[in-house]
Amino acid sequence: MAQTTPNHTLTVEGWAARDPSGKITPFTFKRRENGVNDVTIEILYCGICHTDIHFVKNEWGITMYPVVPGHEITGIITKVGSNVEKLKVGDRVGVGCLAATCLNCDFCKTSQENYCDQVQLTYNGIFWDGSITYGGYSKFLVADSRYVVRIPENLPMDATAPMLCAGITVYAPMKDSNLVDSPGKRIGIVGLGGLGHVAVKFGKAFGHHVTVISTTPSKEKEAKDRLGADDFIVSTNPQQMKKATRSLDFVLDTVSAKHNLGPILELLIAKGTLALVGAPDMPFELPAFPMIFGKRAVKGSMTGSIRETQEMMDACGKYNITCDIEVVRPDSINEALDRLARNDVRYRFVIDIAGKSSNL
Repeated sequence: MAQTTPNHTLTVEGWAARDPSGKITPFTFKRRENGVNDVTIEILYCGICHTDIHFVKNEWGITMYPVVPGHEITGIITKVGSNVEKLKVGDRVGVGCLAATCLNCDFCKTSQENYCDQVQLTYNGIFWDGSITYGGYSKFLVADSRYVVRIPENLPMDATAPMLCAGITVYAPMKDSNLVDSPGKRIGIVGLGGLGHVAVKFGKAFGHHVTVISTTPSKEKEAKDRLGADDFIVSTNPQQMKKATRSLDFVLDTVSAKHNLGPILELLIAKGTLALVGAPDMPFELPAFPMIFGKRAVKGSMTGSIRETQEMMDACGKYNITCDIEVVRPDSINEALDRLARNDVRYRFVIDIAGKSSNL
């Protein structure tokens, strides 16, 4: 394993963390030459994901320093390889979490490559050539075209960037539970943050009755008036929780802090589904009785496949769905990471990598 190979001849400016302090500083490094299956992308914007905090501080114990974060990338193609047929120079595109998979397993062959056991991530992964992958906190990216999606012309590139992670993370379990094309369900969204606010938008666009479940009463007005939620439950209010017992067909839990799933399960009808996309650093509390006496299912879900990501992006274009964002300059990345750790953002930070105007 090496940071680069002899094929890495392209000098690129970026921003990296060098140690577990997590401080981001300017970093000049090398990217590989554009191969036959690759596209080179001038990065315009890159979202800041909570996962970036885990990696820059090595909270999961797997960081390979220096680490260039960023897997919510939007930009313009500037070069295409000779084998690339569906993309061309000038296309508006996005790159999410995936950089490479084995291409040969059953998951890869059935457009579920996000579950390939050899999946490699856009940053802090190991590419096919043995080099370490570097992410979107940088001026340009060379990506295998099979892991690149088109961005509809009507969507702004800045507010669309977080959809490459936050958007697909909530879309995939909704699709898996047949909620994209079957309106009329009663669904709950636990947590009104970077993931939750997008889930509310999708739920309403897909024709469902949406209930936000939160520990913060002050978010009710925001959930209903700003995002269009139909109902709001304060999860720490026993009366509200009891009143909503067995009222929801599906619940999407986006919370990344340790919490008890039992009360949330009680909100589901018999045979209802609880989908987990949050990733606490401690195990969930999962009592058996709410599952047994309701024949309820608890499922996990990660980012979606490239096919699902393109479907999600097309749905965003159709319904004009983007993230609510705050744009920051590269010299404010550390401040943004600190604020994100305190949940001081509504709802996602996006780095203006290229200094472009937000109407692109």
